[in-house]
Amino acid sequence: MFKLTNKRIILGVTGGIAAYKSAELVRRLQDQGAQVRVVMTPGAEEFVRPLTMQALSGHPVFTGLLDEKAEAGMGHIELAKWGDLLLIAPASADFIANMVHGRADSLLGAIYLATPALVSVAPAMNHEMWKHPATSDNVDTLRDRQVHVIGPDSGIQACGDIGPGRMVGPEIIVDQISEFFKTGELQGIHVVITAGPTREALDPVRYVSNYSSGKMGYAIASAAIDAGALVTLISGPVNLIEPEGCKFLSVVSAEEMLSAVLEVSESAHIFIGAAAVSDYKIESVSEEKIKSNDETLTLTLRKSPDIIQSVAKKYEQLFVVGFAAESNNLEGYAKEKLEKKGLDAIIANDISRSDIGFNSDSNEVSWIDKNSSLIFSKRSKTQLARDIIQQILKSFHHNR
Repeated sequence: MFKLTNKRIILGVTGGIAAYKSAELVRRLQDQGAQVRVVMTPGAEEFVRPLTMQALSGHPVFTGLLDEKAEAGMGHIELAKWGDLLLIAPASADFIANMVHGRADSLLGAIYLATPALVSVAPAMNHEMWKHPATSDNVDTLRDRQVHVIGPDSGIQACGDIGPGRMVGPEIIVDQISEFFKTGELQGIHVVITAGPTREALDPVRYVSNYSSGKMGYAIASAAIDAGALVTLISGPVNLIEPEGCKFLSVVSAEEMLSAVLEVSESAHIFIGAAAVSDYKIESVSEEKIKSNDETLTLTLRKSPDIIQSVAKKYEQLFVVGFAAESNNLEGYAKEKLEKKGLDAIIANDISRSDIGFNSDSNEVSWIDKNSSLIFSKRSKTQLARDIIQQILKSFHHNR
């Protein structure tokens, strides 16, 4: 399996001779399945041309803080929210100092302050600069702020000196950042997750369904696997590849999903109902294709089984998290479902917005439980999935 499949990485390149290594780093990140967007400081452009990075990444390179073309497309705030990881390689002594002091006078500095993603730096500088107390203090401060520091390496430097300060090799950086997404916090915990839509047959060739892509449920499954959980993913029909490391069950209808959920949840600890289950199904499915001869067609629908309510009622040991996709009165409807279905928590998202939710790679949701509520602002579904898993961990252990 690729180590960084579907991970979104913002690669920040600062000024220094080690910037040439960033070109290879782009390729190695992509070889491991990552999506890469490159941001360069003015100093970096003196060593490597943006066109090189654009050719390798396949996307325009972001450079200026006030770039009208960039802001009309993916502005710096949108870019900051897009990423799962901000990787700054090479990170010069000057830029590390700017990070410590929160300077936003460059595009990369503004993205660092605005991103909810993980942050990592691969320092590169002269060995005397690396050993200077000011640099040591700055690096320690970044570590205290949960910034991952990779390297530096030791050896012959561009100036001819020998000592620590060289940027580590791209292969080492890729290996280390792939470990950032693995926490082990759910080791020994069985998590059952539903994802995608269900389809309710009308006749042999037609069905009733919805627009769910399954991206959120699959992202949560990946985040749970990274956290060390034993994951069972039960999915309706989607155009996604199941995450490696989970038990995968493919279903079509709500009845099939309910049957699979009840069968595997007896041994589970956490259930996350991210699937968009069709609320109604056809009362009488035609065994033959319905002819389109008439101007109108009358169908009788009846309620589909409520999967999440059924599993919460049958297995009281489960910590059950539901999803509420609403187009209005988001918090009100979500709280009603939380109480009515006997859930431990519910995650509500606004499907009336075109920039999040179904088929989007980003989402913004509200977490609501019996005692509190909080908002996860717009971010990639990969990052949001990790945030959701962390919130589930807090509530799950509190309730045990």
